[in-house]
Amino acid sequence: MLIYKPPYLSLGVAGVSHFHMRECLNSDKLAWTVFSLPMGMDSFDITGAKRLKSLVEIGQKGFKYRKLSSQHLEKMDSRAAIEENSKDSRLSSPYDTAMEALSSLITRQKRGDRSPVGKYKKLDRMLMYVKILGLEEHLANLKIIHVAGTKGKGSTCTFCEAILRECGFRTGLFTSPHLIDVRERFRLDGLDIAEDKFLHYFWECWNQLKENVTDDLPMPPLFQFLTVLAFKIFSTEKVDVAIIEVGIGGSNDSTNVIKYPVVCGISPLGMDHIETLGDTLGLIASHKAGIFKPEVPAFTVPQQSEAMDVLVERASGLMVPLEVAMPLDCKKLNGIKLSLSGDHQYTNAGLAVALCKCWLQRTGNCEKQFQQASLEEKILPDPFLRGLSTARLSGRAQIVHDSSLNSLNMSGVNRSSSGDLIFYLDGAHSPESMEACARWYSTAVKGNNNTPSFSPSCSKFLTMERVWGNSRANHGNNESKKIFKQILLFNCMDVRDPQILLPTLVNTCASSGTYFSKAIFVPSISKYSKVTSASSAVPLDSLSKDLTWQFNLQRVWERIIHGKDVSNKSLHLKTPESFPSRRFIHEDVSNCSPTDGHFACSVVVSSLPLTINWLRDCVKENSSLRIQVLVTGSLHLVGDVLKLLRR
Repeated sequence: MLIYKPPYLSLGVAGVSHFHMRECLNSDKLAWTVFSLPMGMDSFDITGAKRLKSLVEIGQKGFKYRKLSSQHLEKMDSRAAIEENSKDSRLSSPYDTAMEALSSLITRQKRGDRSPVGKYKKLDRMLMYVKILGLEEHLANLKIIHVAGTKGKGSTCTFCEAILRECGFRTGLFTSPHLIDVRERFRLDGLDIAEDKFLHYFWECWNQLKENVTDDLPMPPLFQFLTVLAFKIFSTEKVDVAIIEVGIGGSNDSTNVIKYPVVCGISPLGMDHIETLGDTLGLIASHKAGIFKPEVPAFTVPQQSEAMDVLVERASGLMVPLEVAMPLDCKKLNGIKLSLSGDHQYTNAGLAVALCKCWLQRTGNCEKQFQQASLEEKILPDPFLRGLSTARLSGRAQIVHDSSLNSLNMSGVNRSSSGDLIFYLDGAHSPESMEACARWYSTAVKGNNNTPSFSPSCSKFLTMERVWGNSRANHGNNESKKIFKQILLFNCMDVRDPQILLPTLVNTCASSGTYFSKAIFVPSISKYSKVTSASSAVPLDSLSKDLTWQFNLQRVWERIIHGKDVSNKSLHLKTPESFPSRRFIHEDVSNCSPTDGHFACSVVVSSLPLTINWLRDCVKENSSLRIQVLVTGSLHLVGDVLKLLRR
């Protein structure tokens, strides 16, 4: 007998006959079907394999998954069965099967769509899911640090995890979104959860929930499922501390079924997700403060008065002791550097230190770790220093040197004579985070280039156009022959306002003497409607995509650079190419003629993979060229670029 069984999706099929296939397809109540192979037949033919794949796909899309009895499970070697069936490359891997199942939980095709799901309110549904999975008591026993905020909450959580792990605790970290692989959202002891563990917990939760769905209580949407999955993982793995990042807002966020956190944190607040949280800082602060629990200590950072007033009022009403954690004084770091780059990270680090101190004190671990007095010393304890200097978070102020240029080409000639291609990746997508991103990028490229500074007056549009073509650094060292090109690779979701984001980026960079030679606007590969993995296929071209939004971004950009509007007609005079032309990288701004549809400052392209290859070709052809690409505006775009650079 041959069994196909993705881990923990016990769907066994072998020797699929037409009769058995019809029987299976016509029954939505069939939990498991095990077929015997005809005598003398010990493997599938291609047709049988295809039928098996179809059955698995159908099972993914809605059949009720059930576990086989423990007696059958004991008799089956699932790993051997998977290995046997994986010989046919046409079959999806167990992990891909899980990604397809996850994708089926995406109920909203667009961010901001607030369509109702089932009969019950969101948090009521979440409590029901927690109860179905038997997690009520386990969730109450988790020692949780719960963090909300507009920007910096992911960094704060990451610092907290690293600090407490260095203190010797078993840690669980739940963050969002993921950039390349969904397993990034779940860290155990600082590492992404292993694939086999993920599949085990995934199918265990999936099966239990699937067995209990009704018309009034359907399967949870994606983020709600991932949230209860995190609770399942951390409780079963018996972590000492679970650090949970809020998804969006706070009051109505899926994570807010946490009733008994040890401590709560609110990172810097700003204008983001206004379609969901409201269009004032006060309304947004009210949502964030929704994670406060009666008499549970909370910390925040210095906020604008409109936000702080709301936080203080909400805390007072719940008798929450609210303290303001000041940005970390670099003197307390004893000479080490924060592992996450950017001046804004001192604010996040200061909040993380306060949260960790409070967690240690409230869980009775303070004396075990340090003497009480040491927590107040001028220099932080060693475990805190190690955590702050080793915490990692992809896609936030991350610098990646393109390693492909150091490999051998097809003819065996070393590419060391190539120029340099460096990517600066930051998923900034709010005005405040974009300003922080611009400051970090300007500092980073100047550190690499020693480029001459321009006066802040250069941020005026007409002056900016005049210095636009400046791309050669003049210094007296070995770098004197290098040509530096700062290029912006940008996309953002259409719920963002590029008329705020792009001017913030340009003016903040210009005030530090950093100017972009070119801007490239490209659609992301990732789809909001599909969960992919690191091994998912990447389409080379996207000509079928609607690029209207990218043309809108270009129009905003050209208005910033030239100080005047560009008509939509000019932007659509020619069909966008898959990647920029050869001359675009060196074309002078004086050749720009928007009225004729010719742009030397910016370009809309349809293919991100081919654009990355184009950048590589540019530096291969010119050893004196250093291209410094800022990738920002969208975490989806940042994740797509990271995925491409790893291949």
